[in-house]
Amino acid sequence: MTLNSEERTAIVKIRLQKAKETLQDAKDIADMNKWHAAANRLYYACYYAVSALLIKNGYSPRTHSGTISLLSLHFVSKGIINEKHGKFYGNLFELREKGDYSDWVVVEAEDVLPRLEPAQKFIEEIENLINS
Repeated sequence: MTLNSEERTAIVKIRLQKAKETLQDAKDIADMNKWHAAANRLYYACYYAVSALLIKNGYSPRTHSGTISLLSLHFVSKGIINEKHGKFYGNLFELREKGDYSDWVVVEAEDVLPRLEPAQKFIEEIENLINS
């Protein structure tokens, strides 16, 4: 995606806002004990934040796996993002994939609840990087 500076700034801002709104959606859905949907929203909240960071830095992943790879290559491997946050994001992706596409996986409270606070911290870390 070829963007000028103004477009890039606007998209980054929109994606960060989507990340925050989607994180709140995940929390609200978890309050209703809808674990599969909460896991999906939790992953997408983090995805929007990561995509904002990548776009801010001129990267354009074409797939979700590409987003994980670019985050790892350009931020985790260089120590800009903590390795545990990189693994956390990858684990959220796997949970979402299994929950969305496997008929045999049931997403439970214990899959979602322990990830709510780390997701918020992950998004905050990404936002801080974008704003620095």
